[in-house]
Amino acid sequence: MLSFLIKRFAGRHYRKFLERCRPIVARINELEQSYQSLTDEQLRAKTDEFRARLAAAPDKKAMLDEILPEAFATVKNAARRLQGTTATVCEHELTWDMVHFDVQLIGGMAIHEGRIAEMATGEGKTLVSTLPLYLNALTGRNTQLVTVNDYLARRDSEWMGHLYSFLGVTVGCIQQQMPSNLRREMYARDITYGTASEFGFDYLR
Repeated sequence: MLSFLIKRFAGRHYRKFLERCRPIVARINELEQSYQSLTDEQLRAKTDEFRARLAAAPDKKAMLDEILPEAFATVKNAARRLQGTTATVCEHELTWDMVHFDVQLIGGMAIHEGRIAEMATGEGKTLVSTLPLYLNALTGRNTQLVTVNDYLARRDSEWMGHLYSFLGVTVGCIQQQMPSNLRREMYARDITYGTASEFGFDYLR
């Protein structure tokens, strides 16, 4: 898969990035396989372990990069464990059937580094976002995902919230006409979904 991606992206800059991702993806998958022997409680405990390591680190950015393979492996393994479970999303029962592919791991790394990751409809952008969102939420600072409308903000926060909740991470959603006290509650959570306009107006208020 990675060889295909490297050939597909002709630019030298992206070819270099994808080559750098190769050993990291292999490490993530190696760790994820080893995590399959953990109990649910042991896997959930990874979240507190990561938070403690970040809290003690003088250089938070360097520590985020250091724990990235472990954090991504934790999210991927949680997604695997949730297969076949159901969640209520916008008043509908949905069955979880997703586990991160290698290309999605690369997408997560690209976003974490502040790069643009272009993905077509159906290639799993919503799942990709769980990786950098989880990783950066471990710092204790609110981490935000911007989407195009209130419906998608609500849908994705509830759907991906099934995964975050399993890992002990809280998620909120900003909606139009939401009162200020409820908005503050949503921003107090680890991860918050919303639209650019809502985030922008809240920043200016």
